[in-house]
Amino acid sequence: MLNSPLKFIPLLTVASAIGSHAEALVPDRPFPNVIFILTDNQGAWSLGCYGNSDIRTPNIDRLASEGIRFTRALSSNPVSSPTRATFLTGLMPSQHGIHCYIDNKYMIGPEAYNMIDEFTTVGEILQDAGYVCGLSGKWHLGDHLNAHEGFSSWVTKPGGHTTEFYDQEVIENGKIRKEEGYTTDLWTRKGIQFIQQNKEHHFFLFLAYNGPYSLGDLMLNPPRNRHADYYRDKKFTGFPVDAMHPWQNGNKPFHNTQVAMERLAAETSGVDDGVGQIMSELKRLGLDDNTIIIYAADQGHMGGQNGMWGMGDHFRPIGAHELMMEIPFIFRQPGKIPAGVISDVLVSNYDFMPTLLNYLNLGERMPQKANSPGRDFSPLLCGEKIEWKNEVFYEMENTRSIRTDEWKYVARFPDGPFELYNMKNDPQERFNLYRQPGTDQILAELSSKLDEFFDKYADPQYDIWKGGRSKTQRLTK
Repeated sequence: MLNSPLKFIPLLTVASAIGSHAEALVPDRPFPNVIFILTDNQGAWSLGCYGNSDIRTPNIDRLASEGIRFTRALSSNPVSSPTRATFLTGLMPSQHGIHCYIDNKYMIGPEAYNMIDEFTTVGEILQDAGYVCGLSGKWHLGDHLNAHEGFSSWVTKPGGHTTEFYDQEVIENGKIRKEEGYTTDLWTRKGIQFIQQNKEHHFFLFLAYNGPYSLGDLMLNPPRNRHADYYRDKKFTGFPVDAMHPWQNGNKPFHNTQVAMERLAAETSGVDDGVGQIMSELKRLGLDDNTIIIYAADQGHMGGQNGMWGMGDHFRPIGAHELMMEIPFIFRQPGKIPAGVISDVLVSNYDFMPTLLNYLNLGERMPQKANSPGRDFSPLLCGEKIEWKNEVFYEMENTRSIRTDEWKYVARFPDGPFELYNMKNDPQERFNLYRQPGTDQILAELSSKLDEFFDKYADPQYDIWKGGRSKTQRLTK
């Protein structure tokens, strides 16, 4: 029998210009500033606070030690555009219609458009509540030349995927220009400028790093940032050396490759430098206690585990491995969020929007038109107990999965292959129990839950399993 997922979950304690709607803020409510740091293709396993002893991340580790760290946070999709849309809307890909990454023609040019324009997003809600909102970093949701979704400050990339981190084109003031130097430093610098310009007001900074980004030909180029010498020829223990998985479709040159390991490590530490600079600036300006920082990644990443490198779209069939989903998820506000807390509840990026809004006492502004599956875990951030169902859901095109405390079931429309894992006995997902003796009841329950979830939350026009369309290209038909 499946364990009942409904339970009470206690925290496990271990060691620019003023927005035009500023009058909307309610004086007797506490409204902290918000900094949402979102990285690109970063597995939680790559950070020191999640157990990595190879890669230096002292500032991210400090965020975790001064706040709450979620050990089982999973993304709803393994690709940048869909997961970013989910963070900002609280909706699944089969609701917002972005199932895969966005084609370049929708980013710049005559066909460019904002793919989440029809939804009310986090930025729009915070702008309407009186926040000044700024983006510094990766957008990858369409029409990159123009500011969207409540952001009045807008510095971003023309494209989506990253080909290098040095001497790249960026967008600022609605124009494309070349940025000399290291773009990871640029996003930090522009983020700090935004904080300085709006230090007297409530602000929301979306600091969207396009690092560490461990894909493409850049992974065969040695790192060039200040961490390069430290990682050169380093023996890594956190990158398993294993035979390539037979489902690997892309990223094959990076398997068991020293330079790829060095590049991932150095770019991770480069992002960590930026986190440290942001924290120092908040301290210098006296904004530390009145600012919540959220650190997350758009999706997970595999660096050799089970012979896999990359995310779900780099496999055929499309992958749904735990480490493709598992993301860092850290919340920190001194004096409000208890320090040194670890929570093992199962949460998803679709829970981010309702949780943040409720934490800010803006929960009543959560959009009702689109039926978000997102749940509010903000009481956990304040040290309270909460009634919680340990279930999360995932989808990419023809692939869907449900993860519970004990089990993971992966279904692919229409004919499989199907997967079933006991995640307590087999956390590395080595032994597929689908249709094995004694699993029929478990399989039936999980399959029913998966169908019930998408029957409730999928928008028919974007429900691929039932003939719906996608706003993006399809990797599977």
